Amino acid sequence: MPPTSGPARPSNVSDALASGRLGVPSVIFFVLSAAAPLTVVAGVVTTGYAVTGVTGMPLAFLAVAAVLALFSVGYVAMARRVENAGAFYAYVSRGLGRPAGVGAAWVALIAYNALQVGLYGAIGAAAAPVFGTLFGVEPHWALVALVAWALVGLLGLLRVDVNGLVLAVLLIAEIVVIVVFDLGQLTHPAGGSVSLDALSPANLVAPGAGALLVLAMTGFVGFESAVVFSEESKDPKRTVPMATYLSVVIIAGLYALSSWTMTVATGPENVSQQAGEQSVALIFNLAAAHFGDTVVTIGQALFMTSVLAAMISFHNTTARYAFALGRERVLPAAFGQTSPRTGSPRVASLAQSALGLLVIVLYAVNGWDPVLQLFYWAGAGGGFGVLLLIATTSVAVIAFFARTAAPENLWRRAVAPGLASVALVAVIVVAVANFATLLGVAPDSPLRWAVPAVYPVAALLGVLWGVVLRSSRPEVYARIGLGAESAAAAVLPAPGQPAPVRAGVGR
Repeated sequence: MPPTSGPARPSNVSDALASGRLGVPSVIFFVLSAAAPLTVVAGVVTTGYAVTGVTGMPLAFLAVAAVLALFSVGYVAMARRVENAGAFYAYVSRGLGRPAGVGAAWVALIAYNALQVGLYGAIGAAAAPVFGTLFGVEPHWALVALVAWALVGLLGLLRVDVNGLVLAVLLIAEIVVIVVFDLGQLTHPAGGSVSLDALSPANLVAPGAGALLVLAMTGFVGFESAVVFSEESKDPKRTVPMATYLSVVIIAGLYALSSWTMTVATGPENVSQQAGEQSVALIFNLAAAHFGDTVVTIGQALFMTSVLAAMISFHNTTARYAFALGRERVLPAAFGQTSPRTGSPRVASLAQSALGLLVIVLYAVNGWDPVLQLFYWAGAGGGFGVLLLIATTSVAVIAFFARTAAPENLWRRAVAPGLASVALVAVIVVAVANFATLLGVAPDSPLRWAVPAVYPVAALLGVLWGVVLRSSRPEVYARIGLGAESAAAAVLPAPGQPAPVRAGVGR
């Protein structure tokens, strides 16, 4: 039959996410939820004090924030020219070439999936004291994880702004509790006087300070995700820079304040011992002494929702990475499908949910430790992968501006990202040297090298796959790193002709 006139019916396949749904506050909620402030304050800060015995945690957060602020200068300058839900993948493709971009994409998928599924191991432990206090029973961690999995999976299929609203409610309550706990610690100092010893710069050159910097870096994982939501932002050129810079400032201020007030309440000379003995419970025990059990129960409930909020944020981030790769056919095209009703990356979201379910069931059936062997190991490994991506992207920013001659001043295109690259590589070296400590395993444990080795192997395989695509599927190779523009590049080259190369995209 001849084609009929009139508008085409909506397709089940879309090459674009829903645009214009997120403003600066919504993007910040996604970023800060991924950072999981209460989880970091209760977990990372106490772990840092306990493991290193160094009281310089407040300065470590500020030092890391300074490095990430330097990184953000070039990062957001490039964001004004590249809008892509693939973020690091797209930036590395544009700066260091398409094969390197595919390698970065594989690293990103492993790192963000590890961070996401690792949180399923934490939610049960976070929920146990809440259910024990309120209902007198502590459910098996896997049951709590499955309920959280179902909620996160459902939200992942809904409109992105609905997810942002849920995160806003959870995050605001979480930050309020942290500030209240901080005020309680500050107004009840050990020995009757407020100590500033933890703020001494000498703490950053003490033995163990290197591991402290690496742990502080894990507290910022997620700050970079503002770019992931650039295609869905109302004004990406304004939203992404503001959300990125504000997130770094808010995270640094909150963490530095909380880690310092903890030393005030315990006394700097006692914080490492108490953190080692009480672990995550330290902040809640301090609050109980100041405010009573009711406030502590509220705090524990918000600790649980902090983990849930991080799950929602990382689920959305991970799904958008997979969507970006599917849209450009680096992954199967099905991953590039979005829902015509909600604009969510539905296939990528469902795939991420399937992986989460598999991990929960696998750990529950085998009786593996969900906190140490899932949350802690996956979190440390995933955080290291993101650190590698940030460092690589910082180099890619320099290369991008060097090869495109885009109108940008010297500070943004070279100096700031150059300084950030040097600092980030130094942190990576320290991280590798202290990886056994970070995982909490013996120095001769195979995991000490196996976990960090996953990423260079994945990157190399991704680069090789990019090279294969260049020779065997040039029409796919031409789309790498183009984002929403990739559909326009999907035209097959004429026989015997090379694939088209877009300006600003490396070969």
